[in-house]
Amino acid sequence: MKKLLLILAVGLLFQTGYAQNKDKKWGVGIGAGAYYGNTLEGTGVATEFYLSRYLSRSFDLMLLNNLGLGNNKVSSTMDYASTFLNLRYKFNNGYIFKENSSIQPYLYGGPGFIIDNDSEGINWDAGLGFKFPVSPSVSLFAEAGFVEGWADDDLQTRPNTESFWKGVGGVEIAFGKAKDTDGDGVPDRKDDCPNTPQGVPVDKNGCPIDTDGDGVPDYKDDCPTEAGEIALNGCRDSDGDGVADKDDDCPDTPGVKELAGCPDSDGDGVADKDDKCPDTPKGYKVDKNGCPYDRDGDGIVDEEDDCPTEAGPAENNGCPVVAPEFDAVLFGFDKSSLTSSAKAGLDDVVETMKKHKEFSVELYGHADEVGTEKYNMDLSERRANAARSYLIEKGISSSRIIKVVPLGKSQPVAPNNTEEGRAKNRRVEFELVK
Repeated sequence: MKKLLLILAVGLLFQTGYAQNKDKKWGVGIGAGAYYGNTLEGTGVATEFYLSRYLSRSFDLMLLNNLGLGNNKVSSTMDYASTFLNLRYKFNNGYIFKENSSIQPYLYGGPGFIIDNDSEGINWDAGLGFKFPVSPSVSLFAEAGFVEGWADDDLQTRPNTESFWKGVGGVEIAFGKAKDTDGDGVPDRKDDCPNTPQGVPVDKNGCPIDTDGDGVPDYKDDCPTEAGEIALNGCRDSDGDGVADKDDDCPDTPGVKELAGCPDSDGDGVADKDDKCPDTPKGYKVDKNGCPYDRDGDGIVDEEDDCPTEAGPAENNGCPVVAPEFDAVLFGFDKSSLTSSAKAGLDDVVETMKKHKEFSVELYGHADEVGTEKYNMDLSERRANAARSYLIEKGISSSRIIKVVPLGKSQPVAPNNTEEGRAKNRRVEFELVK
Protein backbone atom coordinates (compact mmCIF):
# COMPACT_ATOMS: atom_id res chain seq x y z
CA MET A 1 0.00 0.00 0.00
CA LYS A 2 2.83 2.38 0.88
CA LYS A 3 4.53 1.68 -2.48
CA LEU A 4 1.30 2.49 -4.31
CA LEU A 5 0.93 5.78 -2.49
CA LEU A 6 4.55 6.65 -3.25
CA ILE A 7 4.05 5.94 -6.98
CA LEU A 8 0.92 8.12 -7.05
CA ALA A 9 2.74 10.95 -5.27
CA VAL A 10 5.65 10.86 -7.72
CA GLY A 11 3.19 10.83 -10.64
CA LEU A 12 1.49 13.93 -9.30
CA LEU A 13 4.80 15.72 -8.98
CA PHE A 14 5.88 15.08 -12.57
CA GLN A 15 2.64 15.39 -14.51
CA THR A 16 1.81 18.65 -16.26
CA GLY A 17 -0.62 20.70 -14.18
CA TYR A 18 -3.36 23.12 -15.15
CA ALA A 19 -5.21 25.71 -13.10
CA GLN A 20 -6.81 29.09 -13.23
CA ASN A 21 -4.46 31.23 -15.29
CA LYS A 22 -4.28 34.01 -17.83
CA ASP A 23 -6.26 31.90 -20.29
CA LYS A 24 -9.04 30.94 -17.87
CA LYS A 25 -9.25 34.00 -15.65
CA TRP A 26 -12.34 33.12 -13.60
CA GLY A 27 -12.72 30.35 -11.09
CA VAL A 28 -15.41 29.00 -8.79
CA GLY A 29 -14.55 26.90 -5.75
CA ILE A 30 -16.70 24.85 -3.43
CA GLY A 31 -15.62 22.77 -0.50
CA ALA A 32 -16.18 21.63 3.06
CA GLY A 33 -14.24 20.73 6.18
CA ALA A 34 -14.16 21.46 9.87
CA TYR A 35 -13.50 24.39 12.15
CA TYR A 36 -12.59 24.84 15.80
CA GLY A 37 -13.72 27.88 17.78
CA ASN A 38 -11.17 29.24 20.26
CA THR A 39 -13.74 30.88 22.57
CA LEU A 40 -16.15 28.04 23.20
CA GLU A 41 -13.74 25.38 22.03
CA GLY A 42 -16.46 23.80 19.95
CA THR A 43 -16.09 22.14 16.58
CA GLY A 44 -18.35 22.07 13.58
CA VAL A 45 -18.62 21.70 9.83
CA ALA A 46 -17.17 24.49 7.72
CA THR A 47 -18.40 25.06 4.15
CA GLU A 48 -16.69 27.23 1.60
CA PHE A 49 -17.70 28.88 -1.66
CA TYR A 50 -15.64 31.42 -3.54
CA LEU A 51 -15.38 33.31 -6.81
CA SER A 52 -11.85 34.14 -7.92
CA ARG A 53 -10.36 36.36 -10.62
CA TYR A 54 -6.87 36.00 -12.10
CA LEU A 55 -4.86 39.22 -11.71
CA SER A 56 -1.33 38.16 -12.58
CA ARG A 57 0.99 35.19 -12.44
CA SER A 58 1.38 35.82 -8.68
CA PHE A 59 -2.02 37.07 -7.51
CA ASP A 60 -5.72 36.19 -7.66
CA LEU A 61 -8.57 38.17 -6.12
CA MET A 62 -11.12 36.06 -4.22
CA LEU A 63 -14.61 36.71 -2.86
CA LEU A 64 -14.85 33.97 -0.21
CA ASN A 65 -17.90 32.82 1.76
CA ASN A 66 -17.75 30.48 4.78
CA LEU A 67 -20.53 28.98 6.86
CA GLY A 68 -20.04 27.29 10.25
CA LEU A 69 -22.62 24.57 10.90
CA GLY A 70 -23.40 22.08 13.67
CA ASN A 71 -21.04 23.37 16.31
CA ASN A 72 -21.26 21.01 19.28
CA LYS A 73 -21.12 23.94 21.71
CA VAL A 74 -23.86 26.00 20.01
CA SER A 75 -27.57 25.24 20.08
CA SER A 76 -28.41 26.71 16.67
CA THR A 77 -27.64 24.86 13.47
CA MET A 78 -25.69 27.73 11.90
CA ASP A 79 -22.97 29.13 14.08
CA TYR A 80 -21.61 31.85 11.77
CA ALA A 81 -21.54 33.23 8.23
CA SER A 82 -18.54 35.17 6.99
CA THR A 83 -17.55 36.84 3.70
CA PHE A 84 -13.96 37.86 2.85
CA LEU A 85 -12.28 39.81 0.07
CA ASN A 86 -9.00 37.92 -0.12
CA LEU A 87 -5.82 38.24 -2.08
CA ARG A 88 -4.26 34.91 -3.00
CA TYR A 89 -0.51 34.74 -3.56
CA LYS A 90 0.50 31.82 -5.81
CA PHE A 91 3.88 30.15 -5.52
CA ASN A 92 3.51 28.63 -9.03
CA ASN A 93 4.19 32.02 -10.58
CA GLY A 94 7.19 31.02 -12.65
CA TYR A 95 9.56 32.52 -10.10
CA ILE A 96 9.27 29.86 -7.38
CA PHE A 97 7.47 26.98 -9.09
CA LYS A 98 6.44 26.54 -12.71
CA GLU A 99 3.04 27.89 -13.66
CA ASN A 100 1.90 24.44 -14.73
CA SER A 101 3.25 22.70 -11.64
CA SER A 102 1.19 19.72 -10.52
CA ILE A 103 1.24 20.93 -6.89
CA GLN A 104 0.45 24.63 -6.50
CA PRO A 105 0.85 26.09 -2.98
CA TYR A 106 -0.59 29.48 -2.11
CA LEU A 107 -1.12 31.94 0.76
CA TYR A 108 -4.30 33.92 1.18
CA GLY A 109 -5.68 36.59 3.42
CA GLY A 110 -7.88 39.66 3.58
CA PRO A 111 -10.63 41.58 5.44
CA GLY A 112 -14.17 40.35 5.84
CA PHE A 113 -17.45 40.64 7.69
CA ILE A 114 -18.93 38.01 10.03
CA ILE A 115 -22.32 37.35 11.56
CA ASP A 116 -21.83 35.11 14.59
CA ASN A 117 -25.02 34.37 16.53
CA ASP A 118 -25.75 37.60 18.46
CA SER A 119 -22.68 39.47 17.26
CA GLU A 120 -21.35 40.79 13.95
CA GLY A 121 -18.47 42.85 12.76
CA ILE A 122 -15.33 43.20 10.73
CA ASN A 123 -12.84 40.37 10.78
CA TRP A 124 -9.93 39.02 8.76
CA ASP A 125 -8.57 35.70 7.70
CA ALA A 126 -5.26 34.21 6.55
CA GLY A 127 -4.15 30.76 5.56
CA LEU A 128 -2.14 28.31 3.47
CA GLY A 129 -3.50 26.12 0.70
CA PHE A 130 -2.58 23.74 -2.09
CA LYS A 131 -4.18 23.17 -5.45
CA PHE A 132 -3.85 19.96 -7.44
CA PRO A 133 -4.85 20.45 -11.11
CA VAL A 134 -6.47 17.38 -12.66
CA SER A 135 -7.50 18.88 -16.02
CA PRO A 136 -7.22 22.20 -17.86
CA SER A 137 -10.32 23.45 -16.01
CA VAL A 138 -10.57 21.47 -12.75
CA SER A 139 -8.37 21.50 -9.65
CA LEU A 140 -8.71 19.96 -6.23
CA PHE A 141 -7.72 22.14 -3.27
CA ALA A 142 -6.97 21.77 0.42
CA GLU A 143 -6.31 24.66 2.80
CA ALA A 144 -6.04 25.56 6.46
CA GLY A 145 -6.62 29.02 7.88
CA PHE A 146 -7.23 31.24 10.86
CA VAL A 147 -10.11 33.72 11.29
CA GLU A 148 -9.98 36.57 13.82
CA GLY A 149 -12.59 39.16 14.72
CA TRP A 150 -11.69 42.80 15.02
CA ALA A 151 -13.34 44.49 18.02
CA ASP A 152 -13.76 48.24 18.05
CA ASP A 153 -16.58 49.65 20.23
CA ASP A 154 -16.46 52.95 18.44
CA LEU A 155 -17.16 51.40 15.04
CA GLN A 156 -19.31 48.35 15.87
CA THR A 157 -22.51 48.15 17.90
CA ARG A 158 -22.12 44.41 18.42
CA PRO A 159 -18.41 43.73 18.10
CA ASN A 160 -17.27 40.23 17.32
CA THR A 161 -14.07 38.92 18.77
CA GLU A 162 -14.51 35.29 17.91
CA SER A 163 -11.50 33.50 16.42
CA PHE A 164 -11.26 30.02 15.09
CA TRP A 165 -9.25 27.61 12.95
CA LYS A 166 -10.57 25.98 9.86
CA GLY A 167 -9.52 23.32 7.42
CA VAL A 168 -11.38 22.64 4.17
CA GLY A 169 -10.95 20.78 0.90
CA GLY A 170 -12.86 20.91 -2.35
CA VAL A 171 -12.82 21.51 -6.05
CA GLU A 172 -12.17 24.63 -8.15
CA ILE A 173 -13.47 25.01 -11.68
CA ALA A 174 -11.73 27.56 -13.93
CA PHE A 175 -13.50 29.06 -16.88
CA GLY A 176 -12.95 31.68 -19.53
CA LYS A 177 -11.60 31.69 -23.06
CA ALA A 178 -7.94 32.16 -23.87
CA LYS A 179 -7.11 34.95 -26.30
CA ASP A 180 -5.89 33.45 -29.56
CA THR A 181 -5.48 36.28 -32.04
CA ASP A 182 -4.48 34.13 -35.00
CA GLY A 183 -6.83 31.23 -34.20
CA ASP A 184 -4.12 28.58 -34.37
CA GLY A 185 -5.11 26.86 -31.13
CA VAL A 186 -2.18 28.27 -29.16
CA PRO A 187 -3.17 31.07 -26.74
CA ASP A 188 -1.43 34.38 -27.24
CA ARG A 189 0.45 34.16 -23.95
CA LYS A 190 2.17 30.99 -25.19
CA ASP A 191 2.25 31.93 -28.85
CA ASP A 192 5.67 32.99 -30.12
CA CYS A 193 4.09 33.84 -33.48
CA PRO A 194 0.69 35.38 -32.64
CA ASN A 195 0.04 36.67 -36.17
CA THR A 196 0.28 33.39 -38.08
CA PRO A 197 -2.07 33.39 -41.12
CA GLN A 198 -5.32 31.49 -40.71
CA GLY A 199 -5.16 27.78 -41.48
CA VAL A 200 -1.37 27.45 -41.35
CA PRO A 201 -0.24 24.41 -39.30
CA VAL A 202 1.78 25.44 -36.24
CA ASP A 203 4.01 23.81 -33.62
CA LYS A 204 3.48 23.82 -29.86
CA ASN A 205 4.83 27.39 -29.69
CA GLY A 206 2.30 28.66 -32.20
CA CYS A 207 4.82 29.17 -35.00
CA PRO A 208 4.39 27.84 -38.54
CA ILE A 209 5.92 24.42 -39.00
CA ASP A 210 9.31 24.38 -40.74
CA THR A 211 9.88 20.70 -41.56
CA ASP A 212 13.36 21.08 -43.04
CA GLY A 213 14.52 23.70 -40.53
CA ASP A 214 15.81 26.15 -43.13
CA GLY A 215 14.11 29.19 -41.67
CA VAL A 216 11.34 29.21 -44.27
CA PRO A 217 8.01 27.94 -42.88
CA ASP A 218 6.39 25.14 -44.84
CA TYR A 219 3.52 27.30 -46.09
CA LYS A 220 6.04 29.60 -47.79
CA ASP A 221 8.56 26.89 -48.66
CA ASP A 222 8.56 25.65 -52.26
CA CYS A 223 10.78 22.76 -51.10
CA PRO A 224 9.45 22.01 -47.59
CA THR A 225 11.30 18.71 -47.08
CA GLU A 226 14.72 19.87 -48.27
CA ALA A 227 16.67 22.64 -46.56
CA GLY A 228 17.40 25.53 -48.89
CA GLU A 229 17.93 29.27 -49.11
CA ILE A 230 15.53 31.90 -47.82
CA ALA A 231 16.04 33.99 -50.97
CA LEU A 232 14.88 31.02 -53.08
CA ASN A 233 11.77 30.28 -51.00
CA GLY A 234 13.47 27.47 -49.14
CA CYS A 235 14.90 25.62 -52.14
CA ARG A 236 18.48 24.44 -52.67
CA ASP A 237 20.86 25.97 -55.22
CA SER A 238 23.68 23.45 -55.64
CA ASP A 239 25.70 25.45 -58.19
CA GLY A 240 25.14 28.84 -56.56
CA ASP A 241 23.85 30.56 -59.69
CA GLY A 242 20.73 31.99 -58.06
CA VAL A 243 18.42 29.47 -59.72
CA ALA A 244 16.81 26.88 -57.45
CA ASP A 245 17.69 23.30 -58.32
CA LYS A 246 14.03 22.51 -58.98
CA ASP A 247 14.00 25.13 -61.74
CA ASP A 248 17.59 24.59 -62.91
CA ASP A 249 18.10 22.55 -66.10
CA CYS A 250 21.82 22.47 -65.28
CA PRO A 251 21.82 22.17 -61.45
CA ASP A 252 25.52 21.31 -61.17
CA THR A 253 26.86 24.04 -63.49
CA PRO A 254 26.45 27.77 -62.81
CA GLY A 255 24.37 29.47 -65.45
CA VAL A 256 21.95 32.32 -66.05
CA LYS A 257 18.38 32.66 -64.88
CA GLU A 258 17.09 33.47 -68.37
CA LEU A 259 18.28 30.06 -69.61
CA ALA A 260 16.90 28.04 -66.65
CA GLY A 261 20.26 28.04 -64.88
CA CYS A 262 22.36 26.80 -67.80
CA PRO A 263 25.60 28.46 -68.99
CA ASP A 264 25.92 30.36 -72.27
CA SER A 265 29.63 30.65 -73.01
CA ASP A 266 29.33 32.82 -76.11
CA GLY A 267 26.49 34.96 -74.76
CA ASP A 268 24.25 34.43 -77.79
CA GLY A 269 21.15 33.57 -75.75
CA VAL A 270 21.32 29.83 -76.47
CA ALA A 271 22.41 27.53 -73.64
CA ASP A 272 25.64 25.66 -74.26
CA LYS A 273 23.84 22.32 -74.02
CA ASP A 274 21.69 23.31 -77.02
CA ASP A 275 24.28 25.41 -78.87
CA LYS A 276 25.67 23.82 -82.04
CA CYS A 277 27.98 26.80 -82.49
CA PRO A 278 29.23 27.51 -78.94
CA ASP A 279 31.99 29.88 -80.04
CA THR A 280 29.91 32.40 -81.94
CA PRO A 281 31.53 35.86 -81.77
CA LYS A 282 29.82 38.36 -79.50
CA GLY A 283 26.99 40.31 -81.07
CA TYR A 284 26.23 37.91 -83.91
CA LYS A 285 22.57 37.13 -84.40
CA VAL A 286 21.90 33.42 -84.15
CA ASP A 287 19.16 30.92 -84.89
CA LYS A 288 17.55 28.53 -82.40
CA ASN A 289 20.58 26.24 -82.61
CA GLY A 290 22.94 29.04 -81.62
CA CYS A 291 24.52 29.38 -85.08
CA PRO A 292 24.92 32.70 -86.89
CA TYR A 293 22.37 33.36 -89.60
CA ASP A 294 23.35 32.71 -93.24
CA ARG A 295 20.23 33.79 -95.03
CA ASP A 296 21.55 33.29 -98.55
CA GLY A 297 23.08 29.91 -97.70
CA ASP A 298 26.44 30.71 -99.26
CA GLY A 299 28.43 29.52 -96.23
CA ILE A 300 29.29 33.04 -95.13
CA VAL A 301 27.45 34.25 -92.01
CA ASP A 302 25.41 37.39 -92.37
CA GLU A 303 27.66 39.51 -90.11
CA GLU A 304 30.62 38.73 -92.41
CA ASP A 305 28.67 38.75 -95.69
CA ASP A 306 28.66 41.97 -97.67
CA CYS A 307 25.62 40.67 -99.52
CA PRO A 308 23.71 38.66 -96.84
CA THR A 309 20.64 38.10 -99.01
CA GLU A 310 22.53 37.15 -102.21
CA ALA A 311 24.76 34.11 -102.38
CA GLY A 312 28.35 34.73 -103.33
CA PRO A 313 31.82 33.21 -102.93
CA ALA A 314 34.03 33.94 -99.93
CA GLU A 315 36.68 35.55 -102.14
CA ASN A 316 34.07 38.10 -103.12
CA ASN A 317 33.00 38.62 -99.47
CA GLY A 318 29.78 36.71 -99.97
CA CYS A 319 28.57 38.80 -102.85
CA PRO A 320 27.65 37.29 -106.19
CA VAL A 321 30.24 37.65 -108.95
CA VAL A 322 28.90 39.69 -111.85
CA ALA A 323 29.85 38.16 -115.11
CA PRO A 324 32.35 40.46 -116.78
CA GLU A 325 31.78 41.66 -120.29
CA PHE A 326 34.50 40.99 -122.89
CA ASP A 327 35.12 42.73 -126.16
CA ALA A 328 34.46 40.60 -129.17
CA VAL A 329 37.48 39.11 -130.88
CA LEU A 330 37.80 40.18 -134.54
CA PHE A 331 38.72 38.23 -137.68
CA GLY A 332 40.23 39.11 -141.04
CA PHE A 333 38.18 39.24 -144.22
CA ASP A 334 36.88 35.80 -145.09
CA LYS A 335 39.06 34.31 -142.32
CA SER A 336 38.27 32.00 -139.32
CA SER A 337 41.80 31.73 -137.99
CA LEU A 338 42.66 33.50 -134.74
CA THR A 339 44.87 36.51 -134.82
CA SER A 340 47.28 37.26 -132.00
CA SER A 341 44.92 39.99 -130.89
CA ALA A 342 42.00 37.51 -130.87
CA LYS A 343 44.05 35.04 -128.82
CA ALA A 344 44.85 37.77 -126.30
CA GLY A 345 41.13 38.47 -125.94
CA LEU A 346 40.38 34.76 -125.50
CA ASP A 347 43.12 34.51 -122.86
CA ASP A 348 41.17 37.04 -120.76
CA VAL A 349 38.10 34.78 -120.99
CA VAL A 350 40.20 31.73 -119.99
CA GLU A 351 41.65 33.53 -116.97
CA THR A 352 38.22 34.62 -115.75
CA MET A 353 36.66 31.18 -116.19
CA LYS A 354 39.48 29.51 -114.35
CA LYS A 355 39.07 31.92 -111.49
CA HIS A 356 35.31 31.62 -111.34
CA LYS A 357 34.35 28.00 -111.76
CA GLU A 358 30.69 28.88 -111.54
CA PHE A 359 30.72 30.42 -115.01
CA SER A 360 30.06 28.76 -118.32
CA VAL A 361 30.35 30.46 -121.69
CA GLU A 362 28.22 30.91 -124.76
CA LEU A 363 29.90 31.72 -128.10
CA TYR A 364 28.23 33.66 -130.89
CA GLY A 365 29.85 33.86 -134.35
CA HIS A 366 29.21 36.75 -136.77
CA ALA A 367 30.11 37.87 -140.36
CA ASP A 368 29.84 41.01 -142.50
CA GLU A 369 27.38 41.19 -145.37
CA VAL A 370 29.84 40.35 -148.12
CA GLY A 371 28.89 36.96 -149.58
CA THR A 372 25.78 34.90 -149.54
CA GLU A 373 23.79 34.28 -146.43
CA LYS A 374 24.62 30.57 -146.43
CA TYR A 375 28.33 31.23 -146.86
CA ASN A 376 28.37 33.79 -144.05
CA MET A 377 26.46 31.39 -141.75
CA ASP A 378 29.13 28.73 -142.33
CA LEU A 379 31.90 31.30 -141.85
CA SER A 380 30.47 32.56 -138.56
CA GLU A 381 30.20 28.96 -137.33
CA ARG A 382 33.89 28.28 -138.19
CA ARG A 383 34.90 31.42 -136.34
CA ALA A 384 32.89 30.39 -133.20
CA ASN A 385 34.38 26.89 -133.29
CA ALA A 386 37.87 28.35 -133.60
CA ALA A 387 37.26 30.26 -130.37
CA ARG A 388 35.83 27.09 -128.76
CA SER A 389 38.90 25.04 -129.70
CA TYR A 390 41.22 27.65 -128.27
CA LEU A 391 39.37 27.72 -124.94
CA ILE A 392 39.53 23.91 -124.66
CA GLU A 393 43.20 24.01 -125.60
CA LYS A 394 43.78 26.44 -122.74
CA GLY A 395 42.12 24.14 -120.18
CA ILE A 396 38.45 25.07 -120.24
CA SER A 397 36.26 21.98 -120.13
CA SER A 398 34.07 21.51 -123.17
CA SER A 399 31.14 21.02 -120.77
CA ARG A 400 31.47 24.65 -119.76
CA ILE A 401 31.09 25.80 -123.35
CA ILE A 402 27.38 25.38 -123.46
CA LYS A 403 26.53 27.15 -126.71
CA VAL A 404 28.21 27.72 -130.06
CA VAL A 405 25.79 29.75 -132.16
CA PRO A 406 26.45 30.97 -135.73
CA LEU A 407 24.49 34.09 -136.57
CA GLY A 408 25.96 34.97 -139.98
CA LYS A 409 25.37 38.54 -141.03
CA SER A 410 22.07 38.86 -139.15
CA GLN A 411 23.27 40.99 -136.22
CA PRO A 412 25.73 43.65 -137.39
CA VAL A 413 27.11 46.05 -134.77
CA ALA A 414 28.30 48.59 -137.33
CA PRO A 415 27.29 49.75 -140.86
CA ASN A 416 28.47 47.38 -143.57
CA ASN A 417 28.96 50.16 -146.14
CA THR A 418 32.47 50.98 -144.94
CA GLU A 419 35.52 48.80 -144.46
CA GLU A 420 35.81 49.91 -140.85
CA GLY A 421 32.20 48.91 -140.15
CA ARG A 422 32.57 45.54 -141.91
CA ALA A 423 35.76 44.83 -139.83
CA LYS A 424 33.78 45.25 -136.61
CA ASN A 425 31.09 42.84 -137.83
CA ARG A 426 33.60 40.00 -138.49
CA ARG A 427 33.65 38.81 -134.85
CA VAL A 428 32.94 36.24 -132.10
CA GLU A 429 31.15 37.44 -128.92
CA PHE A 430 31.24 35.82 -125.48
CA GLU A 431 28.56 35.67 -122.77
CA LEU A 432 29.48 34.23 -119.39
CA VAL A 433 26.56 32.61 -117.58
CA LYS A 434 26.11 30.74 -114.30
